[in-house]
Amino acid sequence: MKTNIRNLFVLVAALSFLALATGCKNEAPAFGVNDVVSDPGAFSGSLTLVGIVNAYSQSDATIVGVMDKKELTCTTPNCEKVLLPVKITGPRPAIGDEVRISGSFTAESWGQLFNASEMEVLATHNLGGQG
Repeated sequence: MKTNIRNLFVLVAALSFLALATGCKNEAPAFGVNDVVSDPGAFSGSLTLVGIVNAYSQSDATIVGVMDKKELTCTTPNCEKVLLPVKITGPRPAIGDEVRISGSFTAESWGQLFNASEMEVLATHNLGGQG
């Protein structure tokens, strides 16, 4: 009887450990672009951002402008969208792609640049020529 209870306890403990180890991602919460754009120099180390690709740099094909997701609700033509410059590696995302980007800020001569170490496209939004 005690052996059955002990075996049951070991089985439950092992299954619980397995469920916790495989079912949970250890992800830090993601910031929106508006959370960091006013003072990007205040953020040190790696962080994760979520935003919408809204522009490409004309001088560097590896830099995209990312706006905050909240900017999708602006419907007037004169919306002042604040864009965060992000240096990417790999394929360039499309205008309207909602992206989750991990990386860190570096100081450039012209301002702060977010250097992406990882990027994942979460969704695609139709910006209706706003890009």
